[in-house]
Amino acid sequence: MNNSHNEQHISSEKHEEAEELEYEDMELLERLETLREDMEDLRVQTLAELILRIEELHRKLDHE
Repeated sequence: MNNSHNEQHISSEKHEEAEELEYEDMELLERLETLREDMEDLRVQTLAELILRIEELHRKLDHE
C-alpha cells in the first residue's frame, strides 16, 4: 500500500469509529430518556426511591 492509500484507509476507519460512537451515544440517550419517562410515570424521583419501591414489592410478594 502506498502512503496516500494508507492514510485514506486510516481516515475511513476513524470516520467509521466516530459514526459508531455517535450511534452508541444516540442509543444511550434513548434509553436514558425512556428511563426518565418511566420514573416520572411511577412518580419516582431518585434511584434510592426506586430501590426502596423494588424492595417493598419484593417483601409484599414474598408474604402473599
